[in-house]
Amino acid sequence: MHKSGWISIVGSPNVGKSTLVNALMGEKLSIVTNKPQTTRHRITAIANGEDYQMVFSDTPGVLKPHYKMQEAMMKKVGEALDDADVILAVTDVEEKYFERELFEKLKRTKLPVVAVLNKLDLGEQEETGRKLELLKEQLNPTAIIAVSALHNFNIKELKNLLIGLLPEGEPFYPKDQISDLPEKFFVSEILREKILMYYQQEIPYSVEVVTVEFLETEKLTRIRCEIFVNRHTQKAIIIGNKGEALKRTATAARKDLEKWLNAKVFLEVQVKVKKGLERQ
Repeated sequence: MHKSGWISIVGSPNVGKSTLVNALMGEKLSIVTNKPQTTRHRITAIANGEDYQMVFSDTPGVLKPHYKMQEAMMKKVGEALDDADVILAVTDVEEKYFERELFEKLKRTKLPVVAVLNKLDLGEQEETGRKLELLKEQLNPTAIIAVSALHNFNIKELKNLLIGLLPEGEPFYPKDQISDLPEKFFVSEILREKILMYYQQEIPYSVEVVTVEFLETEKLTRIRCEIFVNRHTQKAIIIGNKGEALKRTATAARKDLEKWLNAKVFLEVQVKVKKGLERQ
């Protein structure tokens, strides 16, 4: 008996959805920072076993849209709910108020809903128990589990729970495939993660990274990326004094890429100005 299904991961910004995907996958696919709205795209991750295939959709954090990029993010969340066989609703011990609109949607669905209380390592036992009770009352999910995705606590139990809820069926993808997105996408995401990590509020979240060249040879993988910002002042900040800031960012990205690709990488990065990024 083989099980296959789509599992959509939804929740507020910064509750650890991407960290959870990476933990369930056993490797890093989604970028992770301590800043909200890090995930912009719906990222598909494929976890394979001998008798199962779980296809995870890591979605942007749910929020009320104020501009076009956020509207696009919320559209992706809606699509993920429509496509799913199982919903993984993620909150954490630090979230003060659950997203009411999302919970109302989830209560109306006929799909199995698994509520995950993440960041168990940061909460007191009494507060954790209170949050679990609130989840049960306000969401009435199929199952509830408390985890620490960062420390891999209860991840195996969550994985087994999800496999049990999947419908029977053949795999959707080849068993050696871990995503339906191209390598260029993940290269761009790794570089964007470093930008979010190393630059503070002076660089907007709307910074765009495009991988324009990805060439694998026997000895070296050559990659060329372009970073787009909205203003020339932002370009100067990304590059830094004598190019030091950009060099630090590119070096950190290259090291991650070499681990991910298991190959020596030559990374070239250029910074360009593209007007109107914050309105996209």
